Amino acid sequence: MAEEPIPTTQAIALVSAPAPYVLAIDIGSGSTRGCLYDAYARPIKKHLVKAEHAFIEAADGTAEVDADQIVSEVGEVIDGALKGIDPGLVKAVVMDTFASSLVCVDADGDALTACITYADSRSSEHLAKLRSQLDEDEVHQRTGTRLHTSYHPPRLLWLQDEFPELFAKTAKFLSLGEYVYAKLAGIEGAATSTMAWAGILNRHTCELDEELLAAVGVDRSRFAPVVDPSEPITDVSPEALRRWPALEGAAWFPAVPDGYASNIGVGASTPSVAAMSAATSGAIRVIVDGTPDVLPTGLWAYRVSKTQSIVGGALNDVGRVTLWLQSTLAPLTYEQIDEVFRAAPAEGTPLVLPFLTGERATGWAGDARAVLTGVSSASGPRELWRGAVEGIAISYARVFEQLLEVAPGIRSVIASGGVTSAYPGFMHPVAQALGFPVEVVQVKRVTMRGAAALALSVLQAEHPLATIPQTSLAEPDAGQRDYYDDLRRRFESVYDGVIAK
Repeated sequence: MAEEPIPTTQAIALVSAPAPYVLAIDIGSGSTRGCLYDAYARPIKKHLVKAEHAFIEAADGTAEVDADQIVSEVGEVIDGALKGIDPGLVKAVVMDTFASSLVCVDADGDALTACITYADSRSSEHLAKLRSQLDEDEVHQRTGTRLHTSYHPPRLLWLQDEFPELFAKTAKFLSLGEYVYAKLAGIEGAATSTMAWAGILNRHTCELDEELLAAVGVDRSRFAPVVDPSEPITDVSPEALRRWPALEGAAWFPAVPDGYASNIGVGASTPSVAAMSAATSGAIRVIVDGTPDVLPTGLWAYRVSKTQSIVGGALNDVGRVTLWLQSTLAPLTYEQIDEVFRAAPAEGTPLVLPFLTGERATGWAGDARAVLTGVSSASGPRELWRGAVEGIAISYARVFEQLLEVAPGIRSVIASGGVTSAYPGFMHPVAQALGFPVEVVQVKRVTMRGAAALALSVLQAEHPLATIPQTSLAEPDAGQRDYYDDLRRRFESVYDGVIAK
């Protein structure tokens, strides 16, 4: 008898969805979502629930969200996603969240602060202090992260100096996912990847970095135990089971960062496949065995388990650049923009360094700002769009070049995200800059699907997951190589003269 074909990722009705089911929850920057997935990691129709929220932002660098609001939202989306589901069918609960986040919690488990998000920069002065005290290269090699306001070390110093009473009352420093799980299900435990994304995990030992904690004056006991993805938690509070009898016997997987879930969601879970995201921000990431002995200076490496790491680099501004162009300098129709992206390169195109909100990989110039040069009287909206996409493409190429040092066996690059949906031709210049084919896929709610797939890989390791249809393939043209090599040289020259001072 012929084997049944593996289905695609298209949503399926409950009546046709094979068990076991996984409840996946995604806490993003603008919303909380929950959805049931079947044994193939396909979303189940009419079991998707969404609640919106927004960061609270201020001119002093504040970027936070009400942690208890998120707890309430998650409870509500679980209520909706489980409606009509009988006990015993849902075998796992899994969550992904934006990374990294910090909530100060008192001895009773209540939040003393809002959730401080990755975008909060109020600890910038304490970042400078840390950089003067520590060898950043050594920290980078131990933890896989640079010293940055996105990570815990400068935040902990800032809290200690600016809010000493609050700091003293803090019994635990939790991520947002940990806090939600503790409140809703009485669960304690932080995923390996969550602690890595916080910038405090030693990537070689998979334990918190004692040297870094000592530098910021925080004892390891004030953090939750580190839990590997293969070790889900089944001991949950009676209150959780009374509220959600459908979750009786389910394994709860500690929350993981959205970047990790995104890789798994597009099928980039081996060292031969890199995932490229193109949304408001962007990244290229690859999951590798172990961790690199020596990490290139422009990349980060987050341990995701005792056996694997995710290595890559991020761009602050991808979709943000397109939104800015469309609303300010160069409004064009989507059809016109697509024509620009698919066109052959032209001499005289303005050179753009696309750092509207600073640079992350590879130079980590957080205070960098965009540069636009080579503009002439012949430069119109089309030329500005072309220069911008070429600048983004070169930024991706700089990350990819270092990524190949870590994972020389990369055979495929899979791109996804809102920008690839809005601008189908966007990846053509990117493929030229990389000198590497880029497959574009469209997967709805990719991070939440990735979280579900992560849980299923533990529950039923041998069961296949739904296949992801390729939408398009952007291939490099050898005839454009000289142009992009020259563009890279010009980009680096301007970068060295303006940014890397």
